[in-house]
Amino acid sequence: MSEKTATREQPVDVRGPRFAAWVTTVVLAVVLLTQWWWLLAAQLLIFAIGGFVGLRYSPYSWVFRTLVAPRLSPPTEREPTPPLRFAQSVGFVFAAVGLAGFLTGLNWLGLVATALALIAALLNAAFGFCLGCRMYLLLHRISPSH
Repeated sequence: MSEKTATREQPVDVRGPRFAAWVTTVVLAVVLLTQWWWLLAAQLLIFAIGGFVGLRYSPYSWVFRTLVAPRLSPPTEREPTPPLRFAQSVGFVFAAVGLAGFLTGLNWLGLVATALALIAALLNAAFGFCLGCRMYLLLHRISPSH
């Protein structure tokens, strides 16, 4: 999906990405505790869908939209999707490095990359601080042509 298409996506309820960040936090914590490479591969796929296909197609977004959001009051705040998709892409990179580490026997690399992704997910889940979104905004300040 092109950047032009991504910018046309509707802003999302801010509670959706935080919900996804909580689920991601749990998944990555389990990966750290168990070193289950297949679970990290599943999270990698979810990051890929959110980052490269679109947030609305992400399984966590679907769960939020269909099971959680109907039980909540209407959203009072929305946020644009391009920074969130960028954050998913950054998560994809860390998960890919982690998966490569686990699959090649460099478990320390798998653990470090997974831990870094976990920290970013936890910051978003617990404090609403999206590290990838901040990186996106910083990159756009530095190079507004992107």
